[in-house]
Amino acid sequence: MTDDSAAGFPEVEFGRSSDGFLAARVADTTFAMLPARDGRHYLATGWCIGRPISEWKLSDFHGRSGDLADEAAFRAKVAENADHQREKRALGRRDIASTANTPWGPSQGATVYAEGVVCHSTAGHGGFHLSAERNRSVHSMLRARGGWYEEDEGWSIVAITFPNLFTSYERRCAERTIRDSWPDAWEAIFGTVLQPGESREKDRRAFEQEHAGDWIVVAATASDQQPGFVEVVATPGGRRGAGTEERRFLVPSDEYRMGRFGFVVDDTHHQVYSGPSSFVAWQGRRSP
Repeated sequence: MTDDSAAGFPEVEFGRSSDGFLAARVADTTFAMLPARDGRHYLATGWCIGRPISEWKLSDFHGRSGDLADEAAFRAKVAENADHQREKRALGRRDIASTANTPWGPSQGATVYAEGVVCHSTAGHGGFHLSAERNRSVHSMLRARGGWYEEDEGWSIVAITFPNLFTSYERRCAERTIRDSWPDAWEAIFGTVLQPGESREKDRRAFEQEHAGDWIVVAATASDQQPGFVEVVATPGGRRGAGTEERRFLVPSDEYRMGRFGFVVDDTHHQVYSGPSSFVAWQGRRSP
């Protein structure tokens, strides 16, 4: 077992669990480098494990936060979290009681980031509320009427508008979210053109334009009738809805990979299939 720690806030400690996996504690947040498929690893997270690291078990971890290339990547993630917690403490955010009405239901508590910048928690969701004065500072392409910004993506709008209220880690996440979700606004605000690979939404648009006339898979299942193949349902451009033409194809299992925006059927290679279907909704139907 290895065990090393660093002084200061937050306390950072590394060690080996009872199962032998690398683990770490950053204040009350816990991390582990756990095995995944094909010899890979992923970052697992937990909370308030009171026992020594040497007594930790796999069952102590419930969250999953991405893949890890190696031990160095694990240690870098732990260090990033420690920096985040340190900066967050220095910002002096205040938790308060709240019963305010929000778009997501009654507030069950809130965190004050600054005057006019409050983050609410509710039973099912949550997000930020900006005062009218604060909301006027948000770029017009991103500004929400009423000043409410949900916690999944909208929070990033608050973060890039008031970066001094957020940690370095939060700012990096916010910038990534804005580029991915609102590339037009990002380009207008920062006077730059996002290149391929820099915005998920912009890449999705390019994919849809390039493959507008191709058959894109909208549903797939391992074929019960044709072992070694995936039975897929595809539509032109991946469109959905009433009246959309559909066709079934058989794709060799070792070729089928969904990709970021869908699987493009090669109709010169992947055969149209009209036999018995593994899809309940297609049983008794025939392909054109």
